[in-house]
Amino acid sequence: MTFRSIYAHGFVRVAACTIDTALADPDRNATSILDVARQCHDRGVAVALFPELSLSGYAIDDLLLQDALLDGVEAALSRLIDASRAMLPVLLVGAPLRHVNRLYNCAIAIHRGRILGVVPKVHLPNYREFYEHRHFASGRGLEGGLIRIGPHEALFGPDLLFVAEDVPGLSIHVEICEDLWVPTPPSSSGALAGATVLFNLSASNITIGKAETRHLLCKAQSASCLAAYVYAAGGSGESTTDLAWDGQTSIYENGAVLAETDRFPAGAQFAAADVDLDLLRQERARQGTFDDNARGEAVWPDSFRRVTFRLEPPKGDIGFKRPIERFPFVPSDGARLALDCYEAYNIQVSGLRQRLRAIGVKRIVIGVSGGLDSTQALIVAARAFDLLGFPRTDILAYTMPGFGTGDATKTNAHRLMAALGVTAHELDIKPASNQMLADLGHPFSRGEPVYDVTFENVQAGLRTDYLFRLANFHDGIVMGTGDMSELALGWCTYGVGDQMSHYNVNAGVPKTLIQHLIRWVGASGQFDDEVKQTLDEILGTEISPELIPVEAGGAIQSTEAKIGPYALQDFNLFYTLRYGFRPSKIAFLALRAWERVENGGWPPGFPEDLRRAYDLPEIRAWLKVFVQRFFGFSQFKRSAMPNGPKVVAGGSLSPRGDWRAPSDGNARVWLDDIERHVPEA
Repeated sequence: MTFRSIYAHGFVRVAACTIDTALADPDRNATSILDVARQCHDRGVAVALFPELSLSGYAIDDLLLQDALLDGVEAALSRLIDASRAMLPVLLVGAPLRHVNRLYNCAIAIHRGRILGVVPKVHLPNYREFYEHRHFASGRGLEGGLIRIGPHEALFGPDLLFVAEDVPGLSIHVEICEDLWVPTPPSSSGALAGATVLFNLSASNITIGKAETRHLLCKAQSASCLAAYVYAAGGSGESTTDLAWDGQTSIYENGAVLAETDRFPAGAQFAAADVDLDLLRQERARQGTFDDNARGEAVWPDSFRRVTFRLEPPKGDIGFKRPIERFPFVPSDGARLALDCYEAYNIQVSGLRQRLRAIGVKRIVIGVSGGLDSTQALIVAARAFDLLGFPRTDILAYTMPGFGTGDATKTNAHRLMAALGVTAHELDIKPASNQMLADLGHPFSRGEPVYDVTFENVQAGLRTDYLFRLANFHDGIVMGTGDMSELALGWCTYGVGDQMSHYNVNAGVPKTLIQHLIRWVGASGQFDDEVKQTLDEILGTEISPELIPVEAGGAIQSTEAKIGPYALQDFNLFYTLRYGFRPSKIAFLALRAWERVENGGWPPGFPEDLRRAYDLPEIRAWLKVFVQRFFGFSQFKRSAMPNGPKVVAGGSLSPRGDWRAPSDGNARVWLDDIERHVPEA
């Protein structure tokens, strides 16, 4: 497998297909199925799903019981089986099949010249426009069976899973239309038994609002089963004697829509998407109640028969058919982002309100730098005080210029404090810093331009020391401002430094989300125009600790030049924290998301001049920095982090919540994965 192959990184490509159905003409339908199957083959699809009764047509009523038609179905199946020998995809097609004394509505799994198995429909609708009991028998109770279809004999029953030997994690369950509409669908048991990709062959005529019902059912089933759910409904060509058809096809994964086609097609079409099998496996491993439920429902490893097959997937680059956000913590959809910002801001506000009410304190002390993090913390504090009925003047805000503080940030800090009406102070830490550096015998105290970590941390430490003593003096608490991305990378001064506070509202907020929170708050009308204008100024500020003096004509100290672009490091953090992916897989995802500026959408309001791409060498280099700092260096800072609310679904770094790790760990296995599996170019 090459690095760019989806199959090298735990993905599998699936397709949900419709054809232009020819009523009661199995041979013509087989031709249509093969035409679409070849297109799927050319695109590297592993499993191609077709609608219910796709070989005969669904809406043909009593024609289903005609021997001539059923003979034609068997002949058409033989054509499909023969033609599949040279095809990659497992084909899931629908057909009426005779078995013993009855007719069954079946899904047939075909691959590389053989029938893998036949799954009969269990739940037969017989209400409103449906009349399936007139023609079909239920597959209930037929576990362990065999069926003969012309010259072919195959496993038969609702107890079949189809498992790929050479694609780890690909386990297929199949159900048919109404099976999903009942309270306990067969696919629930299939998932509990290990199926990761659930397929539904459906006919499902269309009425007003029904498409949304299907969407909700499929989405919910994929979420509750921690699985992918692939759905294909009958479309053009089905009889419109009394009904109409929209050909809805959709692919879902763990509650998210991956792909869907336009409805009411004029002919054949398909939706294809790359399902993340690693993600599903990780979700099931983390959510122990999933396995508990299997035991509670008496779904055991031997509850299903497993039919194995070899897919032999393509080894090269076949593209990537999957939506992937550049900023996993920041959706590119405007409505979704606005809702996320509303929730995030109010989580922060409610967390601070509850803490102040619980401890009976009515003052907070906060350091305000004029940068993004302290700005967000301050506007959270202002809102919390408003809701508590406390005067904003009891927010004691201090800007504490040091050796590298710029005029712009200090000005913005004063403007914001004044606009919000908090009690503002300026406390110059340079004299105390000079004294401490002299006491230490640091070269800077002798006039030498030595700007080492001691020089930086003397300033960071004094700021925090002052804040804690001010909190003692004014009967308040220190509110932290550092964000989750800084904690992930260890970019904070431990103990008596910006790592510590009494309560930190930003601890669960990644850096890439903070600017959008500030923008949303400014636009929400919660504060006046002067506050909004100041927030807009701050949003354009370079991310910098401002601890090192700027020489004449020199550039301001840049955080991202040292620890990497937060755009990439938050990407790395999300997939490490939320899913535990290997670094090589994260690099693959980052390359797909970031290698071209035009790939995918950008969050609303993201500045045009900051939109850039990253190539594989850059991604690899900064990923190594992330891995080394996250796993090999900074856990001790997170092990002692203050309280603060979890904000994003991607997780938090609290040792009392989402992330527990040894403070004396190392990064060896993660770095080794990068060296072995991520090319340097």
